[in-house]
Amino acid sequence: MLRAASTLFARRGIDTATIAEIAERARVSASTVYGLYGSKQGVLHALVETTLFGTAYRTAVARLEGIEDPIDRLATTASIARAIYESESHEMALIRGAAAFSPALRRLERGLEERRFELQEERVGRLHAAGLLRPGLTVAKARRLVWMYTARDVYRLLVLEGGWSNDEYETWLGETLVNALVHAPRTAKRRRAKVASPRTARKAKR
Repeated sequence: MLRAASTLFARRGIDTATIAEIAERARVSASTVYGLYGSKQGVLHALVETTLFGTAYRTAVARLEGIEDPIDRLATTASIARAIYESESHEMALIRGAAAFSPALRRLERGLEERRFELQEERVGRLHAAGLLRPGLTVAKARRLVWMYTARDVYRLLVLEGGWSNDEYETWLGETLVNALVHAPRTAKRRRAKVASPRTARKAKR
């Protein structure tokens, strides 16, 4: 059903496609679609959740959960942002092109932005509790900086329009977040180098 909805949303737009059309394309009854998702907005929400918060996102979050160091947790924010936007650029590009001004999509995106802002609070809070925030930088300002740097538009400008690779974006974002928020970022970089992944370590030896 979600594949059928994705195809129709990309071809006809979110506001134009109907539950009946989604059901017909998925070869189920309209009542089945309503029973599972409640409404077209529910279908859209499920589609976006599946696309943006799929395997790559879950892998990045699982990695975050295994990190205790506040600076490394902040840097790992870059992996999470990449997972979301890379998946979105592959799966949602056609839908966004056909439904850029859809009120339904805009409502959903506002909710996702609020969710993103709230999820980042814990990482900034840990930096503050450890006394690692730059002097004069409040928690509120730090949260806004993280929210700004991890915005979709930054990914779009650098990767989709600027020609950066996803690896370049992730590296830049991690370093930028640390430099912008952390007191004595050079020390932070040395600390992060000690916990480089085995893959990174192998590359460094070549």
